[in-house]
Amino acid sequence: MKSQRGGKTVYGANVGILMLETRFPRIPGDMGNALTWPFPVQYRVVRGASPDLVVRSDARPLLEKFIEAARDLVASGCDGITTNCGFLSILQDQLAAEIEVPLATSSLMQVPMVQSTLPPGKRVGILTISRETLTDDHLTAANVPLNTPIVGTENGRVFTRDILGDAPEIDFAACLEDMRDAARELVSTHGDLGAIVLECTNMVPYAANIRRLTGLPVYSIYNYVLWFQQSLAPARFPVELDDPRWG
Repeated sequence: MKSQRGGKTVYGANVGILMLETRFPRIPGDMGNALTWPFPVQYRVVRGASPDLVVRSDARPLLEKFIEAARDLVASGCDGITTNCGFLSILQDQLAAEIEVPLATSSLMQVPMVQSTLPPGKRVGILTISRETLTDDHLTAANVPLNTPIVGTENGRVFTRDILGDAPEIDFAACLEDMRDAARELVSTHGDLGAIVLECTNMVPYAANIRRLTGLPVYSIYNYVLWFQQSLAPARFPVELDDPRWG
């Protein structure tokens, strides 16, 4: 065997995820549950970055903590960084300027790409955990048009309350109903929708339900990170045909 050149501490886990500091349960599908991913990932918790602070207040004063955690992930072997909150789009440019690898802070960054796939007259809609605090600054940082239809779950049963409140127990069946209600509102009030983007990373477990209910394509942080990871570790294919008839 030829000698191999190193340079990292951890190999085979190319994607690093910056996590808010939480205690609420994370079911499969949630990006904070490592079983969600079909490939290994690395995590770093940004201490003091609570869901309530990042979503209902302003994440920008925490920038240095995010930079420190992102640099640590890069040092341990990550070739790309993402985060577990769509509201962190507001840090995209500042954080990207401080690390040496690609950065995808938010599912919202998919909106322009998804829009480009839609037929004329159709547009993207967004479901968010907090419509009232998803500001123009968050949207502009992700290159999202400011007239994009957006509906939040804050008037629902438990989803917004328990995620942002960092509840130690959550009724996920009730969360599903909150997601269904928000999706119904989004499509009923905007008849020109062609696709839905889920801002919140905790919405991923309900994407299939929303797709079934609305009939629209549903984009989330999950499919975004799958795409992201494939650029960091492209699949390898054989250079010859494996065909018994002609091989």
